[in-house]
Amino acid sequence: QVQLVESGGGLVQAGGSLRLSCAATGRIFSIIDMGWYRQAPGQQRELVAAMITGGSTNYADSVKGRFTISRDSAKNTVYLQMNSLKPEDTAAYYCNAHLHNTAFRYLELWGQGTLVTVSS
Repeated sequence: QVQLVESGGGLVQAGGSLRLSCAATGRIFSIIDMGWYRQAPGQQRELVAAMITGGSTNYADSVKGRFTISRDSAKNTVYLQMNSLKPEDTAAYYCNAHLHNTAFRYLELWGQGTLVTVSS
C-alpha cells in the first residue's frame, strides 16, 4: 500500500516560517509529481506549489517569493518551506502525489492534511 505521510504545520506569528514535509511510503515504482494544496474554511482547495520529476516547479501567485518547494528523491519526500507567512496563509495543507506503484498502477494520493495557523 502506498500512502503519503505529512508532518510539520502548527501555529506561527505573521512573518514567521514553517516547513512541511510529505513522505511517500510503500511499494513505489516511480513518482511523476508531488505538491501541496491548501484549503481554508469555506473555500475551495487550491494549488500552492508542485514539483514534477526533473525539477520543474509551479507556484500559486499568492505564495511566489515566499514559499519554496523542494524534493529529496532518494527519500520520496517533498518539502514546503514557508517564509514571511501571512494570516491569509492559514489553512489545512494537503500533500498530493501522482505516481506508479510497483504493479505499474497509476495512483493519485492525498495526505491526511496538516493545519497551518498564522496569527496577526
